[in-house]
Amino acid sequence: MTYVNDLADVGRGDVAVAGGKAVGLGGLIQAGLPVPPGFVLTTAAYSHFVEANQFEAAIQELAALPPGADPQEYEAASGRIRTLFKTGTMPAEVAAGLGTAYERLGDGDGDTAVAVRSSATAEDLATASFAGQQETYLNVRGMAALSAAVLGCWASLWTARAMAYRARQGIRPDQVRLAVVVQRMVDADAAGVMFTANPSNGRRNQTVISAAWGLGESVVSGAVTTDDVIVDAGTGSVVSRQTADKDVMTVTAENGIREEPVAAARRRAPVLEDREAAELAGYGARIADYFGAPQDIEWARSGGRFFLVQSRPITALPEPAADTPDTWEVPYPKGLYFRASIVEQLPDPLSPLFADLIDGSVSRSLRLLMSEAVGKNVLREGDVRLPTINGYAYYYYRNSGMVRMLGRMFTAMGALARGKAHMGIAGWRDYSHPRYEQVIKEWAAKPLAELTGEELLAGARALLDAGAVYYTAVQSIIPLAATSELSFAAFYDKLVRRDGDPPARTLLLGYDSQPIRAEKSLFDLAAWVRDVPGLASAILNQPTTALAESQRAGTPPAGVEPAFWQPWHERFQEHLDRFGHTVYNLDFASPVPADDPSTLLETVKFYLRGQGTDPHERQRQLAERRDELAGTTASRLGPRRRAAFRRLLRWAQTTAPIREDALADVGLAWPLLRRMLLELGRRLVDSSVIALPDDVFWLQHQELRSAVEFGLAAPGAGGGATGVAISGAGRPVRAAAVEERRMRWRGQARAAAPQMLPERRWMEKAFGSMMPAGSQHQSGDVIKGAGASSGRVTAPARVLRGPQDFSLMEPGEVLVARITTPAWTSLFAMASAVVTDVGGPLSHSSIVAREYGIPAVLGTGVATRRLTSGQQIRVDGDAGTVTIEQPATAQAARAVA
Repeated sequence: MTYVNDLADVGRGDVAVAGGKAVGLGGLIQAGLPVPPGFVLTTAAYSHFVEANQFEAAIQELAALPPGADPQEYEAASGRIRTLFKTGTMPAEVAAGLGTAYERLGDGDGDTAVAVRSSATAEDLATASFAGQQETYLNVRGMAALSAAVLGCWASLWTARAMAYRARQGIRPDQVRLAVVVQRMVDADAAGVMFTANPSNGRRNQTVISAAWGLGESVVSGAVTTDDVIVDAGTGSVVSRQTADKDVMTVTAENGIREEPVAAARRRAPVLEDREAAELAGYGARIADYFGAPQDIEWARSGGRFFLVQSRPITALPEPAADTPDTWEVPYPKGLYFRASIVEQLPDPLSPLFADLIDGSVSRSLRLLMSEAVGKNVLREGDVRLPTINGYAYYYYRNSGMVRMLGRMFTAMGALARGKAHMGIAGWRDYSHPRYEQVIKEWAAKPLAELTGEELLAGARALLDAGAVYYTAVQSIIPLAATSELSFAAFYDKLVRRDGDPPARTLLLGYDSQPIRAEKSLFDLAAWVRDVPGLASAILNQPTTALAESQRAGTPPAGVEPAFWQPWHERFQEHLDRFGHTVYNLDFASPVPADDPSTLLETVKFYLRGQGTDPHERQRQLAERRDELAGTTASRLGPRRRAAFRRLLRWAQTTAPIREDALADVGLAWPLLRRMLLELGRRLVDSSVIALPDDVFWLQHQELRSAVEFGLAAPGAGGGATGVAISGAGRPVRAAAVEERRMRWRGQARAAAPQMLPERRWMEKAFGSMMPAGSQHQSGDVIKGAGASSGRVTAPARVLRGPQDFSLMEPGEVLVARITTPAWTSLFAMASAVVTDVGGPLSHSSIVAREYGIPAVLGTGVATRRLTSGQQIRVDGDAGTVTIEQPATAQAARAVA
């Protein structure tokens, strides 16, 4: 058997024989790129070594650790396995093949300098890079040193880090083998890495090059700060350049490598000229094109020539994002802009279609409300709007309109308190909510497939308008609930509470609301599952994504008996029908649980594993304590104070749960609204207008209306029958625009939107205390917010951007988010505390956190930007502070295997 292959002969299908690194190098050679000559000692050599020394059984036993094993367990297993390798002997036929190949590679003196690199079969793949987890030996000279380096590479397959990573990736110990790449050493005067796509913003048209003096080891180990150059991949021009102070460099020694100081004259000198950066970027473009995916490349320069010493796919590359905006120019002068009220449920930049439609819906509903409450002409056309700035929604009030509105504010509040204009609790219960349900019912009765494009678009607008009108009604309940709680708390604290008495909020807990009912429904569903033999294990053993897809498709997942699955499907669907409309984000581009129930399924699994507490029992205990405290407190008061206490308590206890019910149903129309728009999207895909159905959310309203008017969204329309939707090269006509808008949105999503515009000190003083988020300019290890639920907890943070991250949440972590809506409630059962950028003591987050008995600090303004997942933090819900106890773990230095 041959144990050696020339690198030039290694093809893309040879990963099992040569490992990922050798396959990458073989591809570079076959693409005609400059690669140092070399060979690969195949995985067969590794297997023969293990078999000849009878190590296999011991390796498999020691390495069979679960993904959640302690690091010390991995370290101990690694040490014992690597000790085995030190005692092993390289088989004679393997040593002979290695010696012959080394002699051919060298100059005949047996002392040729080579680089020896590990090349694992589960390495440098598109889904997992394993960078830095196996050994590399540089400037190896002589056969004895080469043999020792090979043994070192083989043993490094079993480092603690490599074993733990493979376990997390689901790769079993018996699935990995190691090859070893041997190449002629490049004695580089400069080296570095190159990414053919920008890893910070995902842009595929930008090549990022890091460079330092000497060998590349100082770059990949993180020992030196590199020069960083960004090159436009299309033109080769340098877009940006940062030249570092490079104080050390790695150079060759007599045997091996060493570090030495960089000469003072070169420390701040650029390693690469513009033309050299362009030359490297050109190589990068050829490599990415050859492999068909963005690449992470290592390069070296010697004697004015570039050599490429590794190429692997970039893993976890983000979607392309535009530059993050840093200026906030307002679209309308002579007015004020606020991110409050409905905007609190729009934490991210808006999708284009939603932005176009919501502006008119909100302004119409507010003008209607004020007109019915206090008379016409208080708010006029253009006085109030919901424009976007850098994609973020703002309430805009024209100065003259604000003056008129403030002048009638007390009249308006009185009118709303009396239920005028169908507002307040009675108006919500008897008019607004039933009217909203009626509009949905009327449109739901119409088969979507039979509706014309005009009818679908009209239905979507009607449902959005109904939702905006409904939300306006909800806005009349929120201040009533806040006033009732504040009034009761003030009376209790000043005239009732004694030392040692619990806070006023204790008397407001234990009541049912829509979010709590949804939680109890999931808990009850899990309890039912446990009573069906075999069903619990079937659900727990299925990937959540498979369960979610099966729920949508109406067919059981692979391996689950229909007899088990059908009753489960029906019961879970009942939950979705009742609670699946709660929104994570009011923008209808964001799926609701009815569309993607993955988060709810994770909660069911959480309860099935016996985690969490029984919400029925928790609520019973809270209610029992509440009623006992209320009775005890009232009994010691005089008649007049007791009457006032009971009246204010009853007001607060009645109003607070209704606010949660009202907020939970804001998205009642959203499942149907999304189905209508996605039906339009499917028709536009058939007509070659867009590439995917959900690209419809990224069209401007005028573009969608034009497509509808041209008949491109008619039932059965497709193939560009009218001839107006066919673009060049068969690409959908709006594909480029959609991609550009998505990219711009991702850049905007990284921005910190100011709470008020224009940013003026007088604005902060006048309105800052009314805003739902604190200062965005906090620094230091203590972040301040509003203490919204009592208690203190020290635990790891889990920063969640939205439902796409919910599966990352682990029990006991601190939930950190921009804002939480009723749809986030299922995560509260897992969380040890809650921290948000936006919110206050009377927000949804605070109320639910109190029900769960976990601390909450809300309205920090900066938590999601200042904290990172895994960071140890202390949440003090009484002081309203979040203290960073453990700095964010630095990213492991990028190292090469």
